[in-house]
Amino acid sequence: QEQFVESGGGLVQPGETLRLSCSASGFTLANYAINWFRQTPGKEREGVACIDVDGGNSHADSVTNRWTISRENRRNTVTLRIYDVKPDDAGVYYCAVRRETADQGVCPNPILPNGMKNWGKGTLVTVSS
Repeated sequence: QEQFVESGGGLVQPGETLRLSCSASGFTLANYAINWFRQTPGKEREGVACIDVDGGNSHADSVTNRWTISRENRRNTVTLRIYDVKPDDAGVYYCAVRRETADQGVCPNPILPNGMKNWGKGTLVTVSS
């Protein structure tokens, strides 16, 4: 089964640095742009960031430049780092890739959950002092 395994969540304090990872299971991550989503209670899943096959980063308007994404294709893993964590960064974080073969290597704009696949179970980030 093709899916992501997200990890790295937990309780963090404001101002700390958070490192989240997505590992691809059952498929080769190098062929895809990897999209990050965040969901908070009572809200729709929101696309927040993406890294394309060449390593270029893009972010949703709601996300600042405190976030960076890197990919390690040899390890089939993508890492999201959030610096100077804020309370609004809390939520469940997921990874996914686009279904359409022709678009799979390119980050969408906007980053929407429709048309994505290989969702994992997510990793929960709680921000509290």
